[in-house]
Amino acid sequence: MLGSKIDLFGNDWLEVVFDQKNKTYGAYQLRRQSNSNTAKALLIAGTLFILFFLSPKIMSLIKGQHTIDDPVEKQVTVAIQPPPAVNPETPPPTKIEPPKAKEAQVKFPPPIVVDRPVDADPVMIKDLAISNPGQKTIDGDPEGEIVIKVTPGEGPKQKAITEDNTVHDFVSLEVQPFFPGGIDKFYNYLSKAIRYPGPAQENGIQGKVFVSFIIETNGTLTDLKVDRKLGFGTDEEALRVLKASPKWIPGIQNGRAVRVRYNIPISFSLSQ
Repeated sequence: MLGSKIDLFGNDWLEVVFDQKNKTYGAYQLRRQSNSNTAKALLIAGTLFILFFLSPKIMSLIKGQHTIDDPVEKQVTVAIQPPPAVNPETPPPTKIEPPKAKEAQVKFPPPIVVDRPVDADPVMIKDLAISNPGQKTIDGDPEGEIVIKVTPGEGPKQKAITEDNTVHDFVSLEVQPFFPGGIDKFYNYLSKAIRYPGPAQENGIQGKVFVSFIIETNGTLTDLKVDRKLGFGTDEEALRVLKASPKWIPGIQNGRAVRVRYNIPISFSLSQ
């Protein structure tokens, strides 16, 4: 049976597949009727497909063809009346003049000649050609005296240097402040200096404390603030290690050390 040729499109192969099996099971009936079911499905689908595309044509044949005539444009002739004739006896409109000024005004005042004696003759162009307004070498007198015509105690005064207390932004500086050795050195200092608070350890508190401070012109840290708290003693510990921090290199603006506001997060994590 297995060595013989079997028509896969027929139902003989079902007998081979379901040999010594329960043929009352639904799969045997479904496979036996699959060819007819497939043919019926294709026939119904093809019929619906043809009807779908031919439905407009069928509807037009049922209703009949209706032609829509183009609307006729109506033309209306508008007669334009000529302008009325101008009466030559009608006087022209009066000319409106601007109001007169309170004081008399002269457009081009005449020049006034003043009889004034001239102290010296004006400089001529030929005199500028032979002039030498630059520096000249003057021989000194070895036996001369040095004369300083300045009243004692009234020398040139130096302008007082005012201290700039403005707190600058970290980004807008010419030279930004930094910790000696770089920011990695600063985080290394924090990891060694921080003592994990007991309440935070007992409650398993982990996270970041966001702090801000001002780097003064001498490198010290002032105005320490906690911008975002974590609680359980972590905020106080963050402020403690910042107060004990070594001095920073201050920021530079216009060639001078300035005060700079700095923000930094401090992480608290429990070792597993």
